[in-house]
Amino acid sequence: MSTVLVERAAPHVKLLRLDRPARLNAMSVELCLDLKAALEETGRDHDCRVIVLAGAGRAFCAGLDLKDHGAIPDVAGLTAPRIAPRAMRVYSQLVPALRATPQPVIAAVHGAAFGGGFCLCLAADLRIAGESAIFNSTGIVNGLTSTELGASWLLPRLIGAANANDVLLTGRRVDAREALRMGLVSRVVPDAELLAEAVRTAEAMCRFSPYGLQMTKQVLWANLETPSLAAAIELEDRNQLMLGMTDNLPEAIRSFDEAREPVYTDEPRRDLYRPRDGD
Repeated sequence: MSTVLVERAAPHVKLLRLDRPARLNAMSVELCLDLKAALEETGRDHDCRVIVLAGAGRAFCAGLDLKDHGAIPDVAGLTAPRIAPRAMRVYSQLVPALRATPQPVIAAVHGAAFGGGFCLCLAADLRIAGESAIFNSTGIVNGLTSTELGASWLLPRLIGAANANDVLLTGRRVDAREALRMGLVSRVVPDAELLAEAVRTAEAMCRFSPYGLQMTKQVLWANLETPSLAAAIELEDRNQLMLGMTDNLPEAIRSFDEAREPVYTDEPRRDLYRPRDGD
């Protein structure tokens, strides 16, 4: 039985729920592999436009399961120095997998988001917190380092270097209200309303062009690494022109004139094509 439940939360919205509630959804090998597989499968679902990532039970994800993490697959006959990086990649591969998923990912966070669970939040595109949410980079507390699963790259870009240094070097816990003040989360709602709020946000995003959503996510991530403003604008120009070749903008104008909601199909704009001689 999978440790990640996948369900249709609303039209065009998939809910991926970490499902090890007895272990506060701590990251076992099985959970990590199941989550990566679920992200890849959902990424291929062209009906899905937005993903909501949540945890079952009392927490989002308590980080690495130190007591029941399970066995690394396909390592028979390998020595410990060769097994160790494979084991690390089971966990660290989840952050690039979240980034590579075409659909925007909303993390709906309640309870503990510790260690690797904290990093999963950072890799999401939006974060909405329940009032019980607590964020913590536990590696340094446990004698390791807080720089894991992309945290040292992601967190300064989300909340600035000074705040990131404070969180990662002290190992202190950040509650939902402080996370909101830092800009780590977009908003805080009562726990009982958390999932509904995340799904409502996803549904609002689904009103837009599916291709436009995907391209916006891609450019936002890509331009975190772009070396200059000029390079960022070049990438934006190309994507805007690509969407401009669809019928979306004319549909936006038609829907405004007709006082209705637009229906974006990403179909090509026929009026831009000119027949050649003899056609």
